[in-house]
Amino acid sequence: MALCWLLIHIFLLTSSSSSAHNDFFTSIGHMNDLLFTEKDLVTSLKDYIRAEESKLEQVKRWADRLDVLSAAATQDPEGFLGHPVNAFKLMKRLNTEWGELESLVLTDMSDVFISNLTIQRQHFPNDDDQTGAAKALMRLLDTYKLDTNTISTGVLPGSSSDASQRSTLTVEDCYDLGKVAYSEADYYHTELWMVQALKQLDEGETSVTVDAATILDYLSYSVYQRGELERALGFTRRLLELDPTHQRAKGNLKYFEYQLEKQKDMEEEKGEEGRQRRENRGRPADYLPERKKYEQLCRGEGLRMTPRRQSRLFCRYHDNNRHPKYVIGPVKQEDEWDRPRIVRYHDIVSDAEIEKVKELAKPRLRRATISNPVTGVLETAHYRISKSAWLGAFEHPVVDRINQRIEDITGLDVTTAEELQVANYGVGGQYEPHFDFGRKDEPDAFEELGTGNRIATWLLYMSDVQAGGATVFTDVGAAIWPKKGTAVFWYNLYPSGEGDYRTRHAACPVLVGNKWVSNKWIHERGQEFRRRCGLQETD
Repeated sequence: MALCWLLIHIFLLTSSSSSAHNDFFTSIGHMNDLLFTEKDLVTSLKDYIRAEESKLEQVKRWADRLDVLSAAATQDPEGFLGHPVNAFKLMKRLNTEWGELESLVLTDMSDVFISNLTIQRQHFPNDDDQTGAAKALMRLLDTYKLDTNTISTGVLPGSSSDASQRSTLTVEDCYDLGKVAYSEADYYHTELWMVQALKQLDEGETSVTVDAATILDYLSYSVYQRGELERALGFTRRLLELDPTHQRAKGNLKYFEYQLEKQKDMEEEKGEEGRQRRENRGRPADYLPERKKYEQLCRGEGLRMTPRRQSRLFCRYHDNNRHPKYVIGPVKQEDEWDRPRIVRYHDIVSDAEIEKVKELAKPRLRRATISNPVTGVLETAHYRISKSAWLGAFEHPVVDRINQRIEDITGLDVTTAEELQVANYGVGGQYEPHFDFGRKDEPDAFEELGTGNRIATWLLYMSDVQAGGATVFTDVGAAIWPKKGTAVFWYNLYPSGEGDYRTRHAACPVLVGNKWVSNKWIHERGQEFRRRCGLQETD
């Protein structure tokens, strides 16, 4: 009974926590804390199990002792009770000891565990976090052209070869992923994950909560919604073989057969063109017109620089016109792209500086926001999966040093720049193609700052990323991969002050790893004599 109430209590806690939304899935840094929370809960749960086992062991010893005693006593009850000690002990057991046993059985050993769980539960992820993490797996599936079996087995490109460091997806996990897609009317991913769940069942994996008939029900409807009537009919027939009484399947069978006949008649009229259109159905288009190019660049595919242009890219020691700090110890500068010019600086910050910046930022990490181009109001967006924090130069000497370093290396005044923004990407963390500068249709983008448009961007990589996570420039085809301690720099505006639309860029989804970056957006004010205005839109 105590275990029953324990489970009910956990269910109630789970149900009541859905109102607290922490966006855990948007930051790996914050998810780290969840691992230690779960570890503490496991320890508490084991303590509870040991307490229950100890209680049951006492009850078992009592039962075994009385079982032997009663077996002997009932063979000759009168003879047994004729002994006065036996008679006394029977009275004592029934009057006292059975009452003590009752108290022991009714003792609730779960109080400590429940109390701990209640405290920790308020910091747990909720349904939105689970949905966000599920969508992240689908995003990785699409972007890096993985198949569901690769994700289900956990053997991802760049992942550890140590089996203890990766998990696999069960039938229930795949089914739940399919249900998330289904709830969004995303029948493409519903089909992929339901097929994977069915495959694992067919291969012998057992499931207590999900059966093939349930999966086939989702599958048949999903493929029907995608216009694949023959497959929908096949799944429906298989469902009826498993459950001939399934009313919805019986109705669908007749309907799909009727629709399939109509489709065949139409295809005969349209000929080969209609058949090919039906066979070429794949992932549906979405709101991002450059989706294909963006994902190609994330995979390291797509546009390549010509050998002639490549030959003009160099590595050099940079002292920013013999800046006093860098005459003796210049920084290493590498050309990443020519038009627009994107350069990378190596060994810009130390590991100790990085750890201090992360330490300062982590308590303040919040879901990253973007400015609504219509209203100008900051809001969270599904195309930016990360958490960020802002650090002022006054908060710690390390932040001040980094700001000064940016000014010394770029030659630009950072006193009018925005504070240092630190970002940590979550599960499948990304930032889809965007511009850093305000466009003509956003005249009020940075008006409240009073420092003009964002003239340049400094992006510092504070971690290596095992797989994925590149910074790609979708208009020109550049792809820059994270390398801890390096920074990339580019101008967002031409010398004329016009926006350089070639700088449209994105942060690719993180496939494996933990991506930390910080960036400095440098504004126009203060640069009048550092980067002189030009009338021509040239590099």
